[in-house]
Amino acid sequence: MALTWRSFDFFESTPITPSDPTSRSFFDNPSHFSQSIASVCSGSESLFLGGFDGTVRIIGPNFKILREFTAYDNGSSVTHMRQVEGTSLLVTIGEGGAGEDLEPGQPVVRVWSLDKVNKKDGNPGLLSSVVVNNGKRPFPISAFTATDDLTQLAVGFANGAVVVVRGDLVHDLGTKQRVIYESDEPITGVEMHVDGGVGLTTLFVATTARVLKVVISGKGHGQPPKTVEDEGCGVGCMVVDRRTGEIVVAREDAVYYYTLEGRGPPTAYEGAKKLVAVYGDYVAVVSPPTPAGEADTTRRRFWGGAADSIYTFTLIHPELRIIAHSETVLADVKHIFALWGDLYMLTLDGKIFRYHEKTLQQRLDMLYQRNLYTLAVDLAQKCGMDAQQQNIIYRKYGDYLYQKGNYDEAMTQYIKAIDSTEPSQVIRKFLDTQRIHNLIEYLEELHEHHRATSDHTTLLLNCYAKLKDIDKLEKFIKSEGDLKFDLDTAISMCRQGGYYEQAAYLAKKHGEHDLVVDILIEDSHAYNEALDFIWHLDPETAHPCLMKYARVLIEHCPSDATQLFIDYHTGKYKPRVDAPITAEAAPVTTNGGFAAGAANAVSNLSSLLPLPYMNTAVLASNNNANTKPTVGDMSIKQEAIAIKYTPPKPRTAFSSFIDHPDEFIVFLEACLQDDALSKEDKTDIYTTLFEMYLHKSNEKKSDAHREKWEAKAKSLIEADKSLPATQEKPQIENSNVLLLSHLSNFRDGTTLVKEQSGLLFDIFRSYTSAKDTKGAIKALAKYGPEEPQLYPAALSYLTSDAKILDEAGPDELAAVLDRIDKGGLMAPLQVVQTLSKNSVASMGMIKPYLAKRIEAERLDIQENKRVVSQFRTETMARRQEIADLGGKPAVFQATRCGQCGGGLELPVVHFLCKHSFHRRCLRVTGGGEGDDNVGECPICVVDNATIRALKKSQEENSERHELFRADLEGSEDRFKTVAEWFGRGVMGAGGE
Repeated sequence: MALTWRSFDFFESTPITPSDPTSRSFFDNPSHFSQSIASVCSGSESLFLGGFDGTVRIIGPNFKILREFTAYDNGSSVTHMRQVEGTSLLVTIGEGGAGEDLEPGQPVVRVWSLDKVNKKDGNPGLLSSVVVNNGKRPFPISAFTATDDLTQLAVGFANGAVVVVRGDLVHDLGTKQRVIYESDEPITGVEMHVDGGVGLTTLFVATTARVLKVVISGKGHGQPPKTVEDEGCGVGCMVVDRRTGEIVVAREDAVYYYTLEGRGPPTAYEGAKKLVAVYGDYVAVVSPPTPAGEADTTRRRFWGGAADSIYTFTLIHPELRIIAHSETVLADVKHIFALWGDLYMLTLDGKIFRYHEKTLQQRLDMLYQRNLYTLAVDLAQKCGMDAQQQNIIYRKYGDYLYQKGNYDEAMTQYIKAIDSTEPSQVIRKFLDTQRIHNLIEYLEELHEHHRATSDHTTLLLNCYAKLKDIDKLEKFIKSEGDLKFDLDTAISMCRQGGYYEQAAYLAKKHGEHDLVVDILIEDSHAYNEALDFIWHLDPETAHPCLMKYARVLIEHCPSDATQLFIDYHTGKYKPRVDAPITAEAAPVTTNGGFAAGAANAVSNLSSLLPLPYMNTAVLASNNNANTKPTVGDMSIKQEAIAIKYTPPKPRTAFSSFIDHPDEFIVFLEACLQDDALSKEDKTDIYTTLFEMYLHKSNEKKSDAHREKWEAKAKSLIEADKSLPATQEKPQIENSNVLLLSHLSNFRDGTTLVKEQSGLLFDIFRSYTSAKDTKGAIKALAKYGPEEPQLYPAALSYLTSDAKILDEAGPDELAAVLDRIDKGGLMAPLQVVQTLSKNSVASMGMIKPYLAKRIEAERLDIQENKRVVSQFRTETMARRQEIADLGGKPAVFQATRCGQCGGGLELPVVHFLCKHSFHRRCLRVTGGGEGDDNVGECPICVVDNATIRALKKSQEENSERHELFRADLEGSEDRFKTVAEWFGRGVMGAGGE
């Protein structure tokens, strides 16, 4: 026996005593039993015993004889039987007797139907009977087999011949026989292998010297037998494993397995074999007694002479190399059969032994006791135990190895049991022993099996950090397939450990774009990379990231960040697409991981992070053979793709530019170029830009710098005037301009607002309040023609202080007095009173003004006197004319009609106004033709009507004092106004 076999007692052996008295008497008589039983077979829940007297007994459960019948009555023995499993068919072979047309010893094959009864003799129904011809030579049958459909039978004889019988034995439709093999070696076994799919039936034949195979039907039929093995076997040592179809042959050195392809791997098991049988995964072997002179001394000492008749019954498991049961039998074994769920052994002395396999748990416990955990696993797998139960074995094995100090192997077993083991039990053990490598291995497997929690992820990353094993860390976070760990925990631990590239990679891979930006800015301080990453995102994702770190990005990447803000808020944002173009430089070969560690974490980030719109096909082609292009080895062509989105209001970005006025101004000016801006947005931008211009102008730099920015600010306020009237004008509210101008001391802004609002006097007053004489003079020159009252105010201002007057100069004072004089803005007395309030202006300064005014007054008096004299003369003339008309005759000397121009002919009408007319040319105002009542002079009637209307108007106005008052208040010379109204008769009493 090979030393590698392990012996156990997996079966319970129980002797069986039939409960039925008749059956018991049959089995309990050893001599009678051995002389009665010629053959044994089992099937269809029954045991069949063939007798030397041609009788067949059917044994049921509890080994009760259920039925018996005579299969052969000519003295033939039932030497072989076969029951077709699942049917009522029984095949028997009788030989040894003689009958009609039969030679002594000529075998006869009969097929019985056990569910049919012959009413004549009570036997089962005989379906067919076939005589097997072997050249009429009386050689005993040594082997027999048949197909399940009983269409083919093979009979082996002791003389080395094999006869195949074909036909329908069930319906007795005739058969054919043929000797397919002949040799000088006795046939020890025949078994069939039927391949129903191709209709191929192969017969395996064993002799004492060889094993052969021959095709008896199907393709290859008729070819000579082929030798499979040059060694044979004894009778009863060849059997077929009906589960696999393999032919099992037992020899002294091993158990062999044969298939259509040839011999398979043998199972070494030394010792003589008398009988072999297959039971499940086991092979039952009966070994004959050791020949005299070779018996074990101990056995012979114990058994004495009986040692030469002791058989050994063994159940082996060939695949596991286990002796599952072994015992000695004090009698020859007749047959081994499987029935009623157990294995049975029948000896020649009528003893029956049942072998019941112990439960799987009992068998495993036996292996546990001997610490054979590997064998226990193999056994569990062979028995089809579920994975969860197998994991218990792995865990027990791991505990055993751990106690022995074999930590590596123990971890291997714990990993196998990972699906049904509480991780904390294993982790605690390896934390205590500081076996960090084993712990890492277990934690990695937990993540592979998706059983890891955030705590496990934290522990694993801490282990990587403790060992500074960046390669494993990268391999872990870059593992393919579904996410096997808690993402937030992994990113957090990588950031805490300084592995910023790995953290960024994880965040990018799983779409956590905001986290990528956080890591690049807060941890790696890779501001350019962060900005470029944001520029690769879609608009909806890019905006939150941009706004969150706007100030930081503008601080470190002012130009690019400002441009990104401009593009986004003007609706021109297009996510970039990187198209890597490999340069001629050779790629740099890496040995896995980032050897430089966390200190160089951001040096090559662009090659680690695949950006959202990166051309992955091109990237894949550039990363073969474990090479990674560095930043210097490739040039990145920035492309862009348009995506529709709704730009936010520019105001939302204003706070991002705090402390960055230059970039803010660039942003605002660019936004103004956007035609899609609403009026409200334009107002916000104009107002803010105006404020920023003023802010820049107040920087402590040169005067030219201040003037430059003040000019820009002024241009914003004046921009509205340059726009067409039909175009909507985004106004900057005057209150904002005034406030911002005041805070920034920008007087031009205040002035422009007041100009636009018509507050010219306020502009002048602002200069005078600030003692800005030059500004006041400029304002007076600019606004004086529109606002004459500025000149009296200017006079007061210029004469308010000697310094102011000196700064302005006497010529300016003279010019003001001249404008006052020409415009009649002040009476001379008022001018004198104004100048006399202080001693600033001297008499010499106002002497020209006074002289001019006196001369003008003198001329005016002379003119008035002349007019008065003229009016008096005209009045006297009018009065004399009226008197003459009333008392003196009138002389009419006109010769032509004033109406028609013809010569006067009677009748003629003369008017006192010296106009004469034909009577016919006048309109009669009275009655008939001869009526002398005529109207007024047609020539003078218009002037007379006008005079009457003026008189009537004066009479009416004399009672409307409000008109007089309004004219008086709006008059520059009230005395003159009173005189005019007095001349109109308003001052008359009682309407006179």
